[in-house]
Parts: sequence; C-alpha cells; structure tokens
Amino acid sequence: MLELVETAREDAVVGHLGPDLLDPAFDRDEALRRLGSDPHPEIGQALLDQRNLAGIGNLYKAESLFLRRTSPWTPVAEVDDLGALVDTARRLLDANKAHAAQTTTGDPRAGRNHYVFERSRRPCLRCGTPVASAMQGVAPYDRITYWCPTCQPGPAPAPGSPERSAVRRQRAPRTTY
Repeated sequence: MLELVETAREDAVVGHLGPDLLDPAFDRDEALRRLGSDPHPEIGQALLDQRNLAGIGNLYKAESLFLRRTSPWTPVAEVDDLGALVDTARRLLDANKAHAAQTTTGDPRAGRNHYVFERSRRPCLRCGTPVASAMQGVAPYDRITYWCPTCQPGPAPAPGSPERSAVRRQRAPRTTY
C-alpha cells in the first residue's frame, strides 16, 4: 500500500517510529530512553521494535548482539551496556549503507560475511561452536534468531524445544546452481 501525504502530515504516518540509526542527527539518548522504558522484553525483540529505534532488521540484530556477546533472550534491563549495543548496530548499518552486499565481518566472501546470521549449525567464526537458531517472538511477528551459545552466553531456548523445532519445519530446501 502506498500513501501519499503532505510533508506537514508525515508525522501522522511515521511519528511513532523511534530515532533512525542512519540519520546524521540520530538521537542516541532518545533511542536509549525508548529501549529502556520497558525493561522486560528480550533484547532481540526490543531491537526489532521500530518504535524504539528505526533501522535494525534481523541481520543487524543478530550481528550486533554477537559482537556485544549478548544473548538475544537477555531482558533489556540485564543488557550490560545498552549504549554500546546501539552504537555497534549504528556502526554496522553505516558501514553497509552504500552497497548491496552486506558484511559484518569485513570479509565479503560467501560464508564469511556474517558471524552468525544465516549460519545455523555452521561453526562460529570466533570459537567454532555450531551457531544456533530459533524462532523468537510471537506469531505473526516472530523471526528466526541466530546466536553462538558459547560467545553469547545467557538465556536461550533449550535444544529440542518447540522454538528450535519450529526452525527446522520452516527451513526451505537449499537450491544448488
């Protein structure tokens, strides 16, 4: 759906969105205030909530949490340094904004371009532990989440739990070209 609105009315359409991470005038304090206003959600969910801060998608959620050694299931109130996490996400987005091929590792080669995103069951690039994946959130807004159980200690669904089983059911067959 496309809705055209006058500039004077655009706040009615996007006014609920949090600060945009790629905005040169990014309001870090407002983003942190919004993230911290409810201490209970899992940080993985809170980062995807565009009302808190706008711009983080599933890839940057997973990679930012990995780089900050934070489990996606950690409650917002228990994140060691929320500001550093936001800064990491902003830095990754900024580094990738000018090109379609996104990399968070600095290595653009396939299979080496992300630390955990879409690397389920493959070795973590930092420690070698198989990367885990599970669904996080409530349908229809749930998303697959990737993390390294060794590098990102903390709360997580247990192996064999329904959350992890759902990932196997949703996985599309790999296509070889």
